[in-house]
Amino acid sequence: MREKTYWYSLEESFRRFAIHGDTRATGKDMHGKNWSKLCKDCGVIDGKTVTLTDVDIVFSKVKKKSCRTITYDEFKIALGELARKKYKEKTGEEAEAEVYKLIEGKTPVIAGVTRAVASPTVNRLTDTTKFTGSHKERFDNTGRGKGKAGRVDLVDTSGYVSGYKHQGSYEKKVTKPPMAKPM
Repeated sequence: MREKTYWYSLEESFRRFAIHGDTRATGKDMHGKNWSKLCKDCGVIDGKTVTLTDVDIVFSKVKKKSCRTITYDEFKIALGELARKKYKEKTGEEAEAEVYKLIEGKTPVIAGVTRAVASPTVNRLTDTTKFTGSHKERFDNTGRGKGKAGRVDLVDTSGYVSGYKHQGSYEKKVTKPPMAKPM
């Protein structure tokens, strides 16, 4: 039972790395970029016995000539070759088991990939209090954008000519309450 779970977990890791970064990926085959990421994230690459160059060479060796991807079966063959290179003192099966343990259940690491950098230049260019001219009209006094009202001149449909200072005064004169005369 352990062996079946072992392969399932390895296959699940293969699928997760295969679809990483590609919205059209099905998880049935893996690109070279994701193969390299798997080897880096899972610790297969140690910089001494297994390098990034070794990983790329093994990928090119196991994939079909006309393909740019490897299947799950080719993936296991590639891991076997890297395992024998990484663990020279162990037998082939023991070395493969060690590498499988490194990869089993792992997912792609995405920490720190999309971190926004706050620099003084960006802060200065995005500070709405320093905007002038027509750009200043696009934001309210708190710095939030006004949306369409800040980009488009809204037409005044009140019936008054623009620039008329006493807007609304006619209604006050017409609806003025009658004055009572003292007796």
